[in-house]
Amino acid sequence: MKTFKKYFKLAAAPEDVYNALTNQAMIEIWTGEDAIMEEKSGTEFSLWDGSITGLNMEFVKDSKIVQEWFFGEEEEKSIVTIKLHRDKKGTTMEVLHTNIPDEAYENIVEGWQEDYFDALNQLFEE
Repeated sequence: MKTFKKYFKLAAAPEDVYNALTNQAMIEIWTGEDAIMEEKSGTEFSLWDGSITGLNMEFVKDSKIVQEWFFGEEEEKSIVTIKLHRDKKGTTMEVLHTNIPDEAYENIVEGWQEDYFDALNQLFEE
């Protein structure tokens, strides 16, 4: 199992980034796919039309999201913690993804860059 940690800079306020990550309608806009999301601990979520599924564990308004992601088998789960930090040009999004299956690591790293950051960056640049 592997761990991924990276900081991404976004040209938007933390509250706008948080909304883009927790509001189902906003998620569907920047991903272009169906999503299921409720900003409530203990609820299941689905992103990219089911490509990512899991359980919402914790929300701290405008600053932190903790999720458990499922990988195929029910017992294979990883933890994603996203922290949003205000900076001079918008937001630094800190991503910590732990317990990633070795065989999924490269795909996950690519997904954080292309599917999450690049898409969010495009949303906020428009």
